[in-house]
Amino acid sequence: MKLYELQPAPGSKTERKRKGRGHGSGNGKTAGRGHKGQNSRAGGGVRPGFEGGQMPLHRRLPKRGFTNIFAKKFVEVNVSQLDKFEEGAVITPELLKESGVISKIRDGVVILGRGEVSKQLTVKATRFSKSAVEKIEAAGGKAEVI
Repeated sequence: MKLYELQPAPGSKTERKRKGRGHGSGNGKTAGRGHKGQNSRAGGGVRPGFEGGQMPLHRRLPKRGFTNIFAKKFVEVNVSQLDKFEEGAVITPELLKESGVISKIRDGVVILGRGEVSKQLTVKATRFSKSAVEKIEAAGGKAEVI
């Protein structure tokens, strides 16, 4: 078989139907939509999820839970991400944003304990996990709650 001998499988390629282009085409006049009715009209049809007036599925199913509108959204930073700063640095949420570690400060920054920190750092954040405080202090640094 040569490259120029390649062709699509028979029946896989079909001509597109040109609807409403005369009765000789077999799809003229009503263009395959039938006579009258909602679906024959321009813009006809029903909205997604409409079940002909029957109670739709999304309303038949029970609802559970709620969204707390007062919940605080914290940005999470692991101690391993703090290792990129130089020895003795004072790390604040603003510094984390400037250096690209986080993109938004939101309601505060929480420092979590995944990974290791080897440098002596002063970290200022809204919240700390217990393991994060242990690891920062074990490296000779300080964890300060803002």
